Amino acid sequence: MSIWWSLHLRREAASVPLARRLLLGTMETAGVDPDISYDLSVALSEACANAVEHGGDTEPGASSEAYRVTAYLDGEKCRIEVADSGPGFARAHAVRPAPSEAENGRGLCLIQELADHVHIGNKPGVGGAVVSFDKILKWRKDAPLMAV
Repeated sequence: MSIWWSLHLRREAASVPLARRLLLGTMETAGVDPDISYDLSVALSEACANAVEHGGDTEPGASSEAYRVTAYLDGEKCRIEVADSGPGFARAHAVRPAPSEAENGRGLCLIQELADHVHIGNKPGVGGAVVSFDKILKWRKDAPLMAV
């Protein structure tokens, strides 16, 4: 079984729950275990929130009003990629925990805790950040689209 979809979303807060609901609906329909679905939906929400907050051009008047979310459920694995057109990461990005009193800065750490494999980097050539992560899927016993 293989399912994939891609969304081109405006960099607005309202786009985050839209992406999350689509992922959860896809996974529920496919028969993915709800705990796995929840973990991936939280990780996706964090990646989308980062794209909304940080994914814009830094130059006044520049246009980067959108970001892209792509999800692949392929066999026993789900891979999700969130790409924006912002400035990207200044250098190889090492995720460090935020101080306990910080009100933000925990998103990438949370993604790393919830996913099996995470890649954080820049889009080649054109600029922008890419956060991709995957997780091995578990299936409900009655899963209609379970991988064979």
